[in-house]
Amino acid sequence: MEKPVFVINGFLDSGKTSFIRDTLNDPQFLASGKVLVILCEEGEEELDEVALLKKGVSIITVEDQDQLTTEFMKGLEDFYKPNMIMIEWNGVWKLVDLLDTDMPQNWVLSQIITLLDSTTFPMYINNMRAMILDEVRYSDVVIVNRCDDATDRSAIRRNIKAVNRKAMISYERADGKDAGEFEEDLPYDMTQKHLEISDADYGIWHMDAAEHPEAYDGKSIHFLSMLYVSPRLPKGYIVPGRMVMTCCAEDTQFNGFLAKLPAAVDPDSLRSRMWFEITADIRVQNMREYKGKGVVLHITSMVPAKEPADPLIYFS
Repeated sequence: MEKPVFVINGFLDSGKTSFIRDTLNDPQFLASGKVLVILCEEGEEELDEVALLKKGVSIITVEDQDQLTTEFMKGLEDFYKPNMIMIEWNGVWKLVDLLDTDMPQNWVLSQIITLLDSTTFPMYINNMRAMILDEVRYSDVVIVNRCDDATDRSAIRRNIKAVNRKAMISYERADGKDAGEFEEDLPYDMTQKHLEISDADYGIWHMDAAEHPEAYDGKSIHFLSMLYVSPRLPKGYIVPGRMVMTCCAEDTQFNGFLAKLPAAVDPDSLRSRMWFEITADIRVQNMREYKGKGVVLHITSMVPAKEPADPLIYFS
């Protein structure tokens, strides 16, 4: 029988223990049987081990990351025989180390949930960017708590989506209640048919167009781009885009969309890393490369351009 493993991730005082406590007090969650909780960090909040044991919840504490070996986890499986496992991960340990460790054969990683404190997020992103973004890189769900009306949810969302586009983001107020629906505050006017996308806005545009392609269908666009050219692309297509810094200068990726060349442009005259001012009509089409529908740019104008002094695009 497969046994789901839930990893609760986040820095100290991000609300991990409170989240686990609330989850373990949910009768529906406990209905599946015995739960083993592995605590890798001790915060100000504590779990009532005696009360939880009566509900079928066993708790162990791991103080050293080196303890979490395959053999150690197999020993926990043999002794506790849990139906479900929760791991409160230490925020200063690398999550990828846990993901690279072979768990018992019937332990199946079900979900990684990361908690972020909105009040400390700006400080962390400015001073420990690589570390905090590694927190969310592999997460299925990111819960941003302690939000209020002054919280810059757009900035938080952009930073998360820069490294993990598939993550579901939830915003909560200090009392734990849902902070409500959130709509991205875009830096350009979506009521206009033509969009002028600056370097500062490119990352936001690409992210939003990838998530909501239908919103851009039928519009036209102009932006400065670097080309990606490859024989693996459909004939007559290129990918204009930009190098985007997702985490640090060593962690960049090329973000662009498929683009159909005008009939007058010879594809053989183009090379990767050439710079152009691109004007194009946006269409949403089924493409094999997208494995479904996505944004396709139908280029109407290509003007050679110089590489900018800083070619990188940033999300914050």
